[in-house]
Amino acid sequence: MPEPKTSRRRRRLKAALATIVVVAIAFSVTGYRLFTVDHSDRLRHVDAIVVLGGDHDGREFYGLNLARQGYASTVLISDPYHPRNDSDTEVMTAACSTRITGVTVRCFIPDPETTRGEAMYVKTLATQYHWRSLMVISWRYHLVRARYVFGQCFSGELVMRAVPRTYSTLPPVVAFTYAYQFAGLAKAAVLGC
Repeated sequence: MPEPKTSRRRRRLKAALATIVVVAIAFSVTGYRLFTVDHSDRLRHVDAIVVLGGDHDGREFYGLNLARQGYASTVLISDPYHPRNDSDTEVMTAACSTRITGVTVRCFIPDPETTRGEAMYVKTLATQYHWRSLMVISWRYHLVRARYVFGQCFSGELVMRAVPRTYSTLPPVVAFTYAYQFAGLAKAAVLGC
């Protein structure tokens, strides 16, 4: 006897819902392991500190303070904020005009204005100055992707450091951040350096 249409629909609906739940759980668990867990490396001396663009969450001055403590004699600060608002101008002017004895502070506009553009710019300088090690500073959710992108462009040692700050735990914010970082990883895999 043939199965009633409503019973078949119900089974398909249950299968679809189960698939959605499994995908959501896999997305959440993988996102948590890759982006929420801090993947910072131990602090150590490097040839240059690279501060990636992003929120003005203290990253610029964290990088400068690490140089002040002797972790590097060069600090590169990405400045992808164009057009700038007053807050961007204030932070970047203060960071880029910082003077530290024995430390070169250099701000740059990446092209393209992405992590890949930052890595390509740094690759050029690393070749020019024979750098063998870099410390890359960004926010915690970005470290895995930044390591992947910089690893495509730079063959030396990478030390990744998350900005010491608090992070939103609101589920919609976290879900968006995970999706953005997954998409960025896929894009990096396709584009390379």
